[in-house]
Amino acid sequence: MTEKVFIDAMQPTPFRILGRRRELADTFTLELEPASGPKIHAFQPGQFNMLYHFGVGEVPISISGDPAHPEKLLHTIRDVGAVTAGLGALGKGDMVGVRGPFGTPWPVVAAEGSDVIIIAGGIGLAPLRPAIEHILANREHYGRLIILYGARTPKDILYLKALQKWRGRRDAYVDVTVDHAARARAGNVGPVTRLIPRTNFDPYHVVAMVCGPEIMMRFSVSALNELGVGDESIYVSMERNMKCAVGHCGHCQMGGHFVCKDGPVFAFADIRDNFRIRGM
Repeated sequence: MTEKVFIDAMQPTPFRILGRRRELADTFTLELEPASGPKIHAFQPGQFNMLYHFGVGEVPISISGDPAHPEKLLHTIRDVGAVTAGLGALGKGDMVGVRGPFGTPWPVVAAEGSDVIIIAGGIGLAPLRPAIEHILANREHYGRLIILYGARTPKDILYLKALQKWRGRRDAYVDVTVDHAARARAGNVGPVTRLIPRTNFDPYHVVAMVCGPEIMMRFSVSALNELGVGDESIYVSMERNMKCAVGHCGHCQMGGHFVCKDGPVFAFADIRDNFRIRGM
């Protein structure tokens, strides 16, 4: 039985590209469907797939669609290497391989009854989008919902229309900032961590979900700690160095954890010692 699970997990399933949307200059979203016909590709917020570009290689990419609509499989991808560049050159009707879903999800079930603060930086909004959609679809089960997002410049704001839609709701607080602006800007300028003290939530009954560059996550955790949020209530996504997704290659080992199997979502309390070692 163990061998069969391993073989299945390592075998890509052919998927067809239904659509390709340019998000930013270096970022795009692929919509996929199984090549063999309509199937439900159920996933939990925070999980990832391995996307295989035939003849080139594969990369781990978070699922960025709505978990309530798993038939619409979305992946938002930044062009940072040969595989992602190859995926970006594909178009409607082309084929890719998909393995997954893999990994631990955001704690959307455990967060029920609590306030939720979501802090994202750059493309880190993509892995958090399914959690946001889930919470908004089940709004009555949660307390305050706070979404804070930071990008490098106004041109680098991901999912601008979605952010505007979420901001238009009366049951969510959304704030956006950029690190740099070429000229006077009506909105916020500065790191996303500056937005955290402005928010209003119960630090003893809150769940924080954080995803972005590691330095941004490090300072976000510190800012949350200063407001009284404990490490056990803070969750971070550590998507790095994953190669096989099943814990066999060892590339993603972090202390005693394998990011692909034990993560990518971790309670900060479980990894804080390793996280605070730069380069770990």
